[in-house]
Amino acid sequence: MSTNTKRLVVLGAAESGLGAALLGKQQGWDVFVSDGGKIKEQFKETLQQNGVAFEEGAHTVDRILDATCIVKSPGISDKVAIVKQVRGVGIEVCSEIEFGYRYKGDSKIIAITGSNGKSTTTKLTYHILKEAGYDVAMVGNIGYSFARQIAEKPCEWYVMEVSSFQLDDIHNFRPDVAVLLNITPDHLDRYDYKFENYVASKFRITQNQSKADHFIVNRDDKVMMDYLATHSIQANIIYLTMSENNLTGNEGGHINNERLHIQYDGDSVEMSIHELSIKGKHNQYNSMAAGISARIAGVRKEKIRESFASFEGLEHRLEYVATVRGVEFINDSKATNVNSVWFALESMKKPVVLILGGQDKGNDYIELMALVKEKVKAIVCMGVDNTPIHTAFGEVIETMVDTATAADAVHAAYALAENGDVVLLSPACASFDLFKNYEDRGHQFKDAVRNL
Repeated sequence: MSTNTKRLVVLGAAESGLGAALLGKQQGWDVFVSDGGKIKEQFKETLQQNGVAFEEGAHTVDRILDATCIVKSPGISDKVAIVKQVRGVGIEVCSEIEFGYRYKGDSKIIAITGSNGKSTTTKLTYHILKEAGYDVAMVGNIGYSFARQIAEKPCEWYVMEVSSFQLDDIHNFRPDVAVLLNITPDHLDRYDYKFENYVASKFRITQNQSKADHFIVNRDDKVMMDYLATHSIQANIIYLTMSENNLTGNEGGHINNERLHIQYDGDSVEMSIHELSIKGKHNQYNSMAAGISARIAGVRKEKIRESFASFEGLEHRLEYVATVRGVEFINDSKATNVNSVWFALESMKKPVVLILGGQDKGNDYIELMALVKEKVKAIVCMGVDNTPIHTAFGEVIETMVDTATAADAVHAAYALAENGDVVLLSPACASFDLFKNYEDRGHQFKDAVRNL
């Protein structure tokens, strides 16, 4: 290998891998993309148009081990053979957000993570900055990859949704504002089934922050507060809480008498929770996080209030679909874990016919029990194997029905619902047993509702 050639190998050719390849090419790297599976046609065309060498369906080990730096896509586990080989020879491995960070220039980053709510909070924060006239892009797990945005249309501000997988391979990545919304068990198969490893991964978002930076954290989340009690964080910590009594100092977000309060730098934003366009306690946390991030970025409080009211939520996340003869249908297909379903049920004000099921990730449904007893009148199961749901709720819910398609689930739920009820698709499971992904599941649900 020539000593003056910078050789970048990108493992995985989905959105993040493509972005890293395009940025690497632009920055003068000799780039090679290797994907063990099949590369999407549109991504292949983009690589060809940009003169980037690639392979699919296999990994050419010698060529990969000839790299100066390897960008590993977040979906690839460290347990994969090629990654083990790379780690074994000591080549630098980084994530796409780390690679992008090296070429971001003077731009500012608001990075948002958490087990639940990060997509909504990212989109809301972006909406506020965009409405305020900022030169801003929404990147990461939502929208374009960070690296691709830098390569094609760099901005002054990046609002970024980041996952634990993306944080696992950072070295210097340092957000000006880091947000950690909550931590509940998820993806534990990637963390040796140790919850503490997953928690540490989430907190990596703060590892390079200094006193000049801000870290927004949920004071009401016991897991995070336990971690903070034993670990030192350099950034300026700002808390979100449902109770004003939990705030220390004059900064943070809280709810009091159904009013949302955001305090930062001696200034206060205040509005009724009923004026927020997105409902439920979890969205009050999300709104506080987005509002404080926007205040740190310098957005005026009037603009924040306006943006809270005008924001349209995410598709497949507590998305209102239709009301059919007095029965309301809500699409929460993005709820692929138990904690997401808890938040969905917590925000329901009407009797619920709940559609649950899919590819179970070893769910413990016990945390839903109190809300199911209080709010759910019937459960419609939608999966290949619904045994875990029957086992969990069979003794507390009298009416449980098994279905194997979105259309059957919608018809069964509609038959069980009465005027004034809500049919909630909030599966608590991955979708891969019956659907391509959670979006496909949500679209099929919505189509079935419209066909009633």
